[in-house]
Amino acid sequence: MDAAAPAPIAELEASGDWGAVDFISDLHLQAQVPTTFEALDEYLAHTPAQAVFVLGDLFEAWVGDDAAAEPGYEADCAALLASAARRRPLFFMAGNRDFLVGQDLARLCGIGLLHDPTVLVFGGHRWLLSHGDALCTGDAAYQQYRAQVRDPAWMAQFLRKPLAQRHAMARQMRDASRDHQRGLPAYADVDAASARDALRAARADTLIHGHTHRPGEHALGEGLRRIVLSDWDLQASPPRAQVLRLSRGGGLDRIDLR
Repeated sequence: MDAAAPAPIAELEASGDWGAVDFISDLHLQAQVPTTFEALDEYLAHTPAQAVFVLGDLFEAWVGDDAAAEPGYEADCAALLASAARRRPLFFMAGNRDFLVGQDLARLCGIGLLHDPTVLVFGGHRWLLSHGDALCTGDAAYQQYRAQVRDPAWMAQFLRKPLAQRHAMARQMRDASRDHQRGLPAYADVDAASARDALRAARADTLIHGHTHRPGEHALGEGLRRIVLSDWDLQASPPRAQVLRLSRGGGLDRIDLR
């Protein structure tokens, strides 16, 4: 029997009136760090970009869209996103911390959900967008965990649990993740060969991703490259809150908000 054909890569055609789009990722919003929420609110209110793309880990943890139905931090985040989406298109791609963001939150806030990966067709170019964690193939333990928690049956079972229990489980998973990372000789990075394969399949020459918290640009050979977004950490010294802005002409600029 022949092997099944790979699933087609999702594509998003940019609107003709977009002159510039912004990419952000890895804000890890949490109630304990209100400065990040405040910085995001200010940025979304004033960015000149015609669209904003959040490439994963907007939240430190997201335990289900029903959390936004109750007064509290999640509801405040949903209100912020809804306000931003009324001003310009806002797109969200799940990360390893907030893969349970679903259609209910998208409808509530008016945001577009993106598959990982997605090709953005903009300015005559094809840009491959990803959170990036699926391409860290050298971390076998993490890839096994990722496959487990992204399984629809696992997610459905998790979402049936009481909200308080889900919050407690999320804390346990975050602690386990930190312990795992401390046990590695270095934080897992995107595998160059996997990135090249993804770009070839997408017929794109540039991959834009987050996840690794290592902002930079890397040549992959054959005219291919990957561009890594910065995380946001308003408590760092100096604080980090950076946007990657892509213009229709293909220019890429890193903009520090702090």
